Amino acid sequence: MTLSGIAARYADALADVVLASGSAVRPQDALAELQSFDAARRSSADLHTALTSPAVPASRKKAVVARLGRGLGLSRVGQNFLFVLIDHRRIDSLSEIIQLFEQAIDERLGFARAEVVSARELSDAQRAALESELARLAGKRIRMRVSVDQTLIGGVVARIGSTVYDGSVRGRLQSLERRLTAESYS
Repeated sequence: MTLSGIAARYADALADVVLASGSAVRPQDALAELQSFDAARRSSADLHTALTSPAVPASRKKAVVARLGRGLGLSRVGQNFLFVLIDHRRIDSLSEIIQLFEQAIDERLGFARAEVVSARELSDAQRAALESELARLAGKRIRMRVSVDQTLIGGVVARIGSTVYDGSVRGRLQSLERRLTAESYS
């Protein structure tokens, strides 16, 4: 099994736990907790080394996680999940597991993820209108991630799964060029 496949299994298992009825933690809270822990882990070379080094016993790693977890307000579910990763020597895959966990939660709750690139920052009204239109196109609720690419002349490009919706000026110009080229050969 590939590393991505292994990370997906951990992400799915965590999604099962947080989405189970009677779960002690909400999915978005579990996600935020793990993201804050991962940010702390990545920001400290010493912490990263201590958690990933085979020379450091698992019991010491867990003690570090417990101490840091208290400071970050880590739930019991989050802490236990990190303990499992330590026991199975997968703590170094935490960033990937978090991404896959977020995707698993979105899929199970009926959300589609949209990666949107715009020529400039979108207003709240533009974001809401775009989100509504993408939800209509996808037939699902949308979680948008918007970034700005100033090399676009104008408009937006949205990707939902493998489908790309190109509403950029560049995309429209390329489409016009293809049509004009096709007509000249007809």
